[in-house]
Amino acid sequence: MTPRRASLGCMLAAAALVTVALPAAVHAAAPHAGMAARGHRANTAGIDLVTYPTHVRDVVVVLGALPAGDAMAGNGNAAVPTLTGMMLDRGTSTLDKFAIAGRLEEVGASISFSVATQSLEIRAKCLRKDLPMVLSILASELKTPAFPAAELAKAKQQLIGSLRESLQNTGARAQEAFARAIFPPGHPNRPHSVEEMLSAAESATLEEIKAFHAKYVGPRYLTLVLAGDVNDTAVRREVRKNFTGWTGGQDYLRSGPPGAPSAATPRDIEVPIKDKPSTTVLLGQATGLRYRDPDALPLRVGTAILGQGFTGRLMGTVRDREGLTYGIGAAVTADSVADGAWSISASFAPALLDHGVASTRRVLEQWWKDGITDDELAARKQGIVGGYFVGLSTTGGLASTILTSIQRGYDLTWLDGYPEAVRAVSREQVDHAIGAHLDPAAMVLVEAGSVGAPTAAGARSEQ
Repeated sequence: MTPRRASLGCMLAAAALVTVALPAAVHAAAPHAGMAARGHRANTAGIDLVTYPTHVRDVVVVLGALPAGDAMAGNGNAAVPTLTGMMLDRGTSTLDKFAIAGRLEEVGASISFSVATQSLEIRAKCLRKDLPMVLSILASELKTPAFPAAELAKAKQQLIGSLRESLQNTGARAQEAFARAIFPPGHPNRPHSVEEMLSAAESATLEEIKAFHAKYVGPRYLTLVLAGDVNDTAVRREVRKNFTGWTGGQDYLRSGPPGAPSAATPRDIEVPIKDKPSTTVLLGQATGLRYRDPDALPLRVGTAILGQGFTGRLMGTVRDREGLTYGIGAAVTADSVADGAWSISASFAPALLDHGVASTRRVLEQWWKDGITDDELAARKQGIVGGYFVGLSTTGGLASTILTSIQRGYDLTWLDGYPEAVRAVSREQVDHAIGAHLDPAAMVLVEAGSVGAPTAAGARSEQ
């Protein structure tokens, strides 16, 4: 996984699978008790800081995010946000990268950074006794990175290598083509092409990176979540000690042109990649919905019925009954801050591609036209709520849920209100959301891999 492709959702995929929207009305009525009462949230040294003690002894997990992702490049060099994130752990004004690595390795601690579409993301883990040292190093990396020229050259080559490798990855190429088709220029969720990133990585300068860091990397919109064996008073004392005086930061990009393909956008897109044993398929569209919009939760529940796990309709038909694929699913994505996307993803052998796509469309059409059943809804709601609590059973999953909920505009009462929000969803709400925000006839189909060469039998060859 390249630095620019990594994201909090990827790092903690299990939590992401069961995280769905909480309507504002339910959120407002969420009880101020239970789980929320254990956590503490307050602005500390300009940072939105959350501490959440658990029964885990000695271990602390730190997760954080601030708006300094690829989308913030704007009309500037597209590779600068990713390269900035890659440079943060390569030395500070007081410690070189070897000193940082040595101190962390000595106590078994870790600090890492990754860059996603909208966020620079932070992940750290340590023992409770080593938390002051880890926070001190993290503060130095964020506030005063050294940006050595020699390290930039290495980071550029690492990024270029990862990007070139992604050119042969059917999943990455399909996702890039899909997002660029459904989100117009200027939309926060529209990615740069790999070719644009390669060119930008070659030409990026230290001056551009330093300017980006000065503008975007600051405490104003930074959220830090510390979960595990933590003491709120002690944590806040260390954060004030290490971060006081730090300034800056910009808000997330929350709006852009409507997320929909133009009339000139082709509905069927082939991305040929030679000699691949399977073809990645994405079928979907922009939803026009943000995570907190009223229809977002019903759409997520309905989407789970269609394509989440082995009990989803897609797996039951396309995989189990017809034997056309080993993996297929549906999801709502990229809607935490701006309006997002809905898609079905699958992988087919090239010779089965046409049959697989036809079967997928058939299941989709029936779901979209006829809606869901009461039995499906009851079973899926039970599974979503159960999965939510399983995700909260680990320190990392808990910290991830807290962080993503805050990014989406909720407070800690969301932890208690979420299960009841799911249980309150009705079949009528689900069917309405599906019909109002999706249209199979308008969806974009992307096929990446061995595509475009029909055989005599009408299937597609592997060449």
